[in-house]
Amino acid sequence: MSLRCTQMKSSAVLLFAVLFVISTVVGQQSDVAETEGENEAILQEANAIVARDTTRNFKKIKLDGIAAVVGDYVILESDIEKTLIDLKSQGVSTADITRCGLLGKLMEDRLYAHQAVQDSLLVSDDEVAATTDRQIQGFVQQIGSMEKLLKFYKKEDEASLREDINKINKLRMLSEKMQSNIVEKIEITPEEVRQFFNKIPEDERPVFGAEMEIAQIVKQPKPTEEEKQKVIDKLNAIKADVEDNDASFSVKAILYSKDPGSKSQGGFIGGVTKQSGYVKEFKDVAFSLKEGQISEPFETMFGYHIIFLEKIRGQELDLRHIVMQPEVSSKALEEAKAELDTIRKHIMEGKYSFADAAKAFSDERETKFDGGLLRNPTTFDSRFELTKMDPTLYNQVRNLKDDEISYPILEEDPRGGVSKYKILKVTNRYDEHVADFAKDYLKIQQLAKTEKQYKAIKKWMDKHIDDTYISVNEANRDCDFANNWIKD
Repeated sequence: MSLRCTQMKSSAVLLFAVLFVISTVVGQQSDVAETEGENEAILQEANAIVARDTTRNFKKIKLDGIAAVVGDYVILESDIEKTLIDLKSQGVSTADITRCGLLGKLMEDRLYAHQAVQDSLLVSDDEVAATTDRQIQGFVQQIGSMEKLLKFYKKEDEASLREDINKINKLRMLSEKMQSNIVEKIEITPEEVRQFFNKIPEDERPVFGAEMEIAQIVKQPKPTEEEKQKVIDKLNAIKADVEDNDASFSVKAILYSKDPGSKSQGGFIGGVTKQSGYVKEFKDVAFSLKEGQISEPFETMFGYHIIFLEKIRGQELDLRHIVMQPEVSSKALEEAKAELDTIRKHIMEGKYSFADAAKAFSDERETKFDGGLLRNPTTFDSRFELTKMDPTLYNQVRNLKDDEISYPILEEDPRGGVSKYKILKVTNRYDEHVADFAKDYLKIQQLAKTEKQYKAIKKWMDKHIDDTYISVNEANRDCDFANNWIKD
């Protein structure tokens, strides 16, 4: 990657404020240190970072003094210390983080939040409270109990902890909303992409790593009607136990649900809207329920569910759910494998192409109509850079030669559901190369759009720094900030 590409990458990091986590100790769902010894080590590391600076000597500053004021927001020196501790507790490398850099980031976040209020880009108290509820539930799951959590954050009661987290979440959510508002309507034309690419000197053009395109055909064995009914009966029994015997839905979810994302939190999913990315069947049932009601068992592509509607908050729902999948017999699995063996054999004999076979026989709706072509979940195009590929997928295809098709591979469902068999083929390979406008258009388009967004952010930042009351204390005025926080 050339210097120019590296610089643009850094700009993108600044643009999207990826380090929202640095504005708070408690505002993120991160691992909580479990012992006082670990906490002390983190504090010592944070102090070492504060003390270290390779470019200037900092004046000694009182811990609770005011570092800066941005609009209606005050940043304390202790906020910088807490941010460093929080980063360390999350395992973030702090080697290249300076105290001035952190202060600048905190000031950016507060300028976004301040202007969001001025522009009436508000977040509701219910929305903030729901986010806080989810975070606290996650914290309690991680640390073991509310008592331990209060002790860790040195709070006397849950109400004061919630108040602090609510303030932090509101600032963060306002900041996010303002940033999204600045860049959401920015588009990039093909001509702008061409001009962006042509401005990069040939010897500075980015180098893209070796990539490949991969296609697959999937056979998903089906459970019997008897196995389906067993799951429905089990869900009905859970529903009856909760309704008739006051059993805990949350405990039932922990014991029986196959959803790894919500299982440990008692099946809890908060802030569900009709625009949320859940499957239609799930949302249809959720929005048909009354508060406190449990649904009948229903089916989605992920299995059979029941939903307990915990709270309705305007257009959003807080709910708990349990999902279970019927078992598939070993005989059904063997039949799926045998069918893929036959399909593979026929493709190798030239009876039909891999793409045609995928359209005709694959059980995976997401890929079959595109000839089985997989999409990169990071970039959403069809190429996978070898050094960034999922290790499991890479190991499945790394030894495949051109036009070779893998033998059937058993793939377990990470949710504990039905396993499936698949065959894979590498359909295209791209060696490491200097960026080519035609071959790498999508990547170049994204780089061009990122630069355009960064310029919009910079223009917005310069304007609102001029229009907003900002004060930086004397001890921090020698910082070399990325933005012009020190007004003449």
